[in-house]
Amino acid sequence: MIERIETGARSSKIVKHRGVAYITGQVGEGATIQEQTAECLRRVDALLTQAGSSREQMLRATIWLADMSDFDGLNEVWNAWVPEGHAPARACGEAKLAREVLKVEIIVDAAYDE
Repeated sequence: MIERIETGARSSKIVKHRGVAYITGQVGEGATIQEQTAECLRRVDALLTQAGSSREQMLRATIWLADMSDFDGLNEVWNAWVPEGHAPARACGEAKLAREVLKVEIIVDAAYDE
């Protein structure tokens, strides 16, 4: 069974299927990469909780940066957020994001208990 949560015209915030919760990409407000990353991760936390999951159950993260020069600033916040021993598989690349002010978008897939 596929469960869709907060479904809109173009996407759902969460799609759950066979023990995996797919979380839609999150962006954040702020002037710096650290501020935007922290806000993204607060939003990811809320969606993980809503999906019945947690940081400890993350399987994969895909991170898009508007500028790879922000990689160290992203990792500063990311490394403090990920629980020790529970780092997901991760990819990080550079892409043009939806709005010019955005510096980062984070997409997470996580296991959940059925």
